[in-house]
Amino acid sequence: MAVSMADITKLRKLSGAGMMDCKKALEEAEGDFDKAMEIIRKKGQAVAAKRSDREASEGCVLAKAEGGFAAMIALKCETDFVANNADFVKLTQDILDLAIANKCQTLDEVKALPMGNGTVQDAVTDRSGITGEKMELDGYMTIEAEYTTVYNHQGKNQLCTLVGLNKAHEAAGKRIAMQVAAMSPIAVDEDGVSEEIKNQEIAVAVEKTKAEMVKKAVDAALSKAGINPAHVDSEDHMESNMTKGWITAEDVAKAKEIIATVTAEKSANLPEPMIQNIAKGRLGKFLKEVCLLNQEDIMEAKKTVRDVLKETDADLKVVAFKRFTLRAE
Repeated sequence: MAVSMADITKLRKLSGAGMMDCKKALEEAEGDFDKAMEIIRKKGQAVAAKRSDREASEGCVLAKAEGGFAAMIALKCETDFVANNADFVKLTQDILDLAIANKCQTLDEVKALPMGNGTVQDAVTDRSGITGEKMELDGYMTIEAEYTTVYNHQGKNQLCTLVGLNKAHEAAGKRIAMQVAAMSPIAVDEDGVSEEIKNQEIAVAVEKTKAEMVKKAVDAALSKAGINPAHVDSEDHMESNMTKGWITAEDVAKAKEIIATVTAEKSANLPEPMIQNIAKGRLGKFLKEVCLLNQEDIMEAKKTVRDVLKETDADLKVVAFKRFTLRAE
């Protein structure tokens, strides 16, 4: 049956689908709007199923604070062309607004919220059918505090942060939110870093320290034998440096013997107390880098974030923060 431009326009406003998709859906549904909406939704489901194994690495991340509650969410897609589309950004904002209004605590709660003629998840599926790309919601995070603020890095909808303070302070909140975006801390202070992470870092530091001590002994022995350590630090280097004429086959054989002997001897006689002290020092450096209050302030490098907060207001405290980005780091 023939459908009018008015009906096509009406369905487009209801569904967000393209004009031709709306025309075809109305023709197939013989003018029934409910059936036409279902046809468009099923098309979205088919596209989503077909592209389920595709990677959705682009998208839009938005954040919003309302009173003492802040949240952010990412709507992911396959290409930046779709991610930058005004309708796609609006859908992300509409979903976030609903989540904030209902103070959702989990992504599943957000997906189940009523939206249009279905749920939020239905709306995402419908949009997938319209664009022909895989889409999925991700990165839903919330913070509740006496005062909350958010930051959208450079306004590009790619990286957002949430910050909660124990009292209202707009300038400090924004500064902390920017710090979190730039420096990616994992905890407010050392107490927020789990013992599991600390133990993992100690273990890594111990192994790294042992490897450095062994290498130092091996390099000294090689140099004493007249062999440049850089020429024999891997099998590939040995082969290529022999080809270049920088070392001989005899040098390689001698180097391998020295490496094996010194490595075994040094590994069996490492100073454990010294290693533990060095590892603890490295843990301290790690905690300085990953704990928000210990980090150097991005605006005043000679001060820590703790120093800046204290100077701003001695009673001001960071209660919590969250960070989400679409970019691999």
